[in-house]
Amino acid sequence: MLTRRLVFHARPWVALGRAYHATSPSKLTAQQMQLVKATIPALESHGVAITTLFYERLLEKHPELRNIFNTAHQATGEQPAALAHAVWAYATNIENPEALKTAISRIGHKHASLGVTAEQYGVVGQELLAAIKEVLGEAVDKPLVEAWAAAYQQLADYFISFESELYRQALETPGGWRGWRKFFIARKQQESEEIISFYLVPLDGELLPTYQPGQFVSVRCFVPELGVYQPRQYSLSDVPNRKHFQISVKKEFASSAKPAGRISNVLHDALPDGFEVDVSMPFGDFVLDTNATTPAVLISGGVGLTPMMAMLKTIVSLGKQRRVVFVHAVRNGRVHAMKDTLAHIVAENPQVGRAVFYEEVSAQDRQGVDYDFQGRVDLSKLDGRALLPHADYYICGPAPFMNAQSQSLQGMGVLPDRIHMEVFGSPRG
Repeated sequence: MLTRRLVFHARPWVALGRAYHATSPSKLTAQQMQLVKATIPALESHGVAITTLFYERLLEKHPELRNIFNTAHQATGEQPAALAHAVWAYATNIENPEALKTAISRIGHKHASLGVTAEQYGVVGQELLAAIKEVLGEAVDKPLVEAWAAAYQQLADYFISFESELYRQALETPGGWRGWRKFFIARKQQESEEIISFYLVPLDGELLPTYQPGQFVSVRCFVPELGVYQPRQYSLSDVPNRKHFQISVKKEFASSAKPAGRISNVLHDALPDGFEVDVSMPFGDFVLDTNATTPAVLISGGVGLTPMMAMLKTIVSLGKQRRVVFVHAVRNGRVHAMKDTLAHIVAENPQVGRAVFYEEVSAQDRQGVDYDFQGRVDLSKLDGRALLPHADYYICGPAPFMNAQSQSLQGMGVLPDRIHMEVFGSPRG
């Protein structure tokens, strides 16, 4: 077992930096895989310390990357913790990279929306391995250094290949682009006390690409007090129309657990109609299967309803009699966004059912009109209406909400491969 008594030998990073010009994925030897697996106990004990130091080194030496990373997640420790878990998961599955296929897709789409380049993987690799050296200490010899360098190279190659294909597809899509495109805020529409929809129009006046319901864009604004651009990812909350994108942004207030959402507050309070922002191509693999005719059950919590509204509108716009159950959880009527839009869709489409849960009910909230149930989401209250034959279940909201709904569904006999989830909440604030 490795302990803190590890030290890297001098300058193993030069070859690593050159390695990212390789044209095919690197191959780890069986011995290198075993060496990487031997570091798992050390990663469990010191992973967050390694990744925290890694981000400090990376952003100090390469300040241009501050335009990519969410500064709030550095301050709260969310990003180092997430990376530590990812490194541990990779080491654990080093002999079975297929197990990481879903994670590579999810992360790769996020990277593509931020414009991550192949060259940046070399920089990241150097600083990550340097942080491992500094934190773990003495017993890492040259073979172990080379094993981790090869392991990181292999993982980077997976991401580079995956993201290159996303960039290629984006450029081949009519109206598509790579990187950032200038948009302006054409209109802001108040959806609730906390959520505003932004109608974003490309500055060049050219047509926009279509996208899949459930996908997101990155929106980037310059933050003067930080001196950098800050990107955030927001789901597209309407069907494609080729002329504008619609995103619906929750204003993230400060709490004891986290600071106020810097970009959401800027968008709500500081950016008027006509203001310019940078926007990415739509990306994301949490998408509705539009070819399916089997039922769809859409389950959302809070602002997680935004991709669900795009999915719901898409289903009814296709003109099929595809059955839909729309389940939504929200604190109260004041923060219930798109309430009238949902009511109109349900009234006009008899194949669409609704179950809205309010945690708090006020005198102004009307049961059967504004909401259906009081309390947190409890699928058992639907008397089997959410358990439809061959249905697909799409869940979006904070992680605890999603985990609870997934466990509830599986407890009622829904197979895991029918359940599709997307984290929505502070990582996009």
